[in-house]
Amino acid sequence: MTIIAAADGSALGNPGPNGWAWYIDDANWAAGGSPHGTNNQGELQAVLELLRATAGTDEKLLVHCDSRYVIDSVTKWMPGWKRRGWRKSDGGPVLNRDLLEGIDEALRGRDVEFDWVKGHAGHPLNEAADERANAAAKAYQQKQEPKRGPGFTSASDGGAALAGAMAFEADARAPEAPGPQATARTASAQPASAQPASGQLWAEASDLLDGLDDASTGLGSRRGFDPVELTVALTADEHARLRDRADAQGVSLQEALRRLI
Repeated sequence: MTIIAAADGSALGNPGPNGWAWYIDDANWAAGGSPHGTNNQGELQAVLELLRATAGTDEKLLVHCDSRYVIDSVTKWMPGWKRRGWRKSDGGPVLNRDLLEGIDEALRGRDVEFDWVKGHAGHPLNEAADERANAAAKAYQQKQEPKRGPGFTSASDGGAALAGAMAFEADARAPEAPGPQATARTASAQPASAQPASGQLWAEASDLLDGLDDASTGLGSRRGFDPVELTVALTADEHARLRDRADAQGVSLQEALRRLI
C-alpha cells in the first residue's frame, strides 16, 4: 500500500509571510508557516513535515510536488553537497541547509518517491496543498493563527488514491499528449529525466535554473558561444518565481539567465 500526498509552499512577497502544507485527504493534512520566509523554504518545510508526520508507518510514500528545486535538491544534488561539506560546486554555502539536513535524516530507511506535477493545473492533491499553504501564509500576514489541520491520523486507501491520480494525469495529458511526467526516486533508483508539459513554457523553463551550480549537469561549463540577446515578457508571478530560483542558487538574476543560456 502506498501513501500518496502532495506538499507545497507559499510566500507572499517572496520573501515575506510564508506557509507550507501537505495533504493526503481531508482527514490527513497539516499546514503551518512563519512570519518571514521564501517560497523555497515553504516547499522544503512541507516535505520535511510530511516525512516527520508519516515516520511511524512502514508504507511507501509518494510525494507530489510542483517544485523541481525541491525534487532535484533531494534526489540529485544533495549527495554532492554533503560530500563538499554542504557547499555548492562554486564553493558557496548551500541555502536552506537546515531544512535539507532535516529531510536527509528523515529519508533514512524510508521508501519515498517524488513525482513532479505542474502547479495550478487542477491536480487535486496539489491544489489542496497549495490552498492550505497559501491560507497559512495569509494568516501570518494578518498576524493570525493558521489552520494547522488534523495531521496524520490514519493510513489512507493508497491503492485507490493512486488509481485516481493516475486516471487524472492521463486525462490531463490527453489533449496535447506531452511526454510522461518527471519522477524522481530516492535511495538507490536513479531519478528520471524531467520533460516539461506544453503550455506556459517560460514558467517551467525557469525551474531549470535550479541546480546549475552542480558541475555534473554539464550546463554550467559551456563556453565559447556567441552572445544571444533574449527578451521575455513575464507576469509578476513568473518574475517572482524566476527570482526565487536565482536566489536559491545564490547568484544574480543576470548570472542565472546567463547560465541557462
